[in-house]
Amino acid sequence: MLFALRAAFFFILGVAIVSAGPLEPRPTRKCASAITPARKTSAAYHFTSHRIHYDLKNIKGPHKPIDVYFHVIQKDNTTTGGNIKSSQIDKQLQILNHDYSSTGLFFRLKKVSRTLNSTWFRSAGPFATYDIQSEMKKKLRVGGRRDLNIFTVGFETGDTLGSLGYANYPIDYARVPWDDGVVILYSSLPGGTMESYNEGRTATHEVGHWAGLYHTFQGGCEGDNDEVDDTPAQANPTYGCPAGVDTCPGGGVDPIHNFMDYSFDSCMSEFTKGQVARIRDQMATYRNSTS
Repeated sequence: MLFALRAAFFFILGVAIVSAGPLEPRPTRKCASAITPARKTSAAYHFTSHRIHYDLKNIKGPHKPIDVYFHVIQKDNTTTGGNIKSSQIDKQLQILNHDYSSTGLFFRLKKVSRTLNSTWFRSAGPFATYDIQSEMKKKLRVGGRRDLNIFTVGFETGDTLGSLGYANYPIDYARVPWDDGVVILYSSLPGGTMESYNEGRTATHEVGHWAGLYHTFQGGCEGDNDEVDDTPAQANPTYGCPAGVDTCPGGGVDPIHNFMDYSFDSCMSEFTKGQVARIRDQMATYRNSTS
């Protein structure tokens, strides 16, 4: 799968087929960042210079929920054509609120739209088909910088084939507000058909990017990695749920249970305190999330 980006700060969460022996292949999660070291350094400088330190203790009254606009893209009215059930969307919101409970973020489903468009369903993505996803988002995206738009598609053709999802960073909103949001594979929702990745953690992972997090293995064993101090350095993404792997000796075992790794959905269960602090501050700095 080729990973390239035409508008900085996208993350692609994909599925590649690898051999599991002579009988049949099994899917594995695969992801790649298109952020160049120079762009990452620039973003870090901007964040450091403009950072709003957000303390939940300073909030008066209930924390304002994040409105979620869920856009179901279908190529037809069948389940395999992307016609996901409303109950799956409700369950996905439950999963998001469970997974983000430590961050202070609360997601509230505001509206569900359903669109029959086989081209968007099959080909939406940030690569050679960028104009297709641009058309989709410009037509459907609603709300402001603090509103979460989730699009479900099929990733069936070209460079999008096999993807699980992608998202853009908070810092991008000021430059391309129409492009903001998360795009995920329809079958990765809870109860979907994507084996090992159908418990809703693809959305959790991609919303992590939308809220300002890098992958746990960003940068490998050197440098600032994911710019979070309490996630052990990690040379490679995790596939499956292998215990005790340590790809960067000296800093602790790989964080295979972290939502920002690539483990099976059933293996993912946590954000670190450092990630929580980064989410809060990224949201406060770039998404006006201070109430």
